[in-house]
Amino acid sequence: MEIEISDFTGCKIALFCGDRLLTILRDDKASIPWPNMWELSGGGREGDESPFECAAREVYEELGIHLTEDCLLWSKVYPSMLFEGKESVFLVGKLAQEQFDSIIFGDEGQGYQLMNVEEFLSSGQVVPQLQERVRNYLEEKNDFCDCNNHVE
Repeated sequence: MEIEISDFTGCKIALFCGDRLLTILRDDKASIPWPNMWELSGGGREGDESPFECAAREVYEELGIHLTEDCLLWSKVYPSMLFEGKESVFLVGKLAQEQFDSIIFGDEGQGYQLMNVEEFLSSGQVVPQLQERVRNYLEEKNDFCDCNNHVE
């Protein structure tokens, strides 16, 4: 799955392990955006990384998980959450239980967990822009499935 974008600030990736999302609890520091809130893995782009390379590096740094590009399910370009007038990329992928079980948590954030999707979408403790992006993915996925179910 290749997304065509050459100028973006970073990536976030929603990793589904079964029907739950891999989430990270941000540090509780007033100096960072969205302190002490749940978020998804990802971060700023380094050099001329592709969106997948950026997300894969961040996931490895944060969680010690090696992703391969065949895990990707969906991608979309959004306005950057941090830099006005810039763009970022949101990816969705799948994570095997074995990958989750082998997480080595890095030094960013307070912890991680698999979170029920409904809880992720409704919690006041989740970064709102990420809730919206996951909701967009689920709506598009459901629209696609509904269309396929009605083919005659």
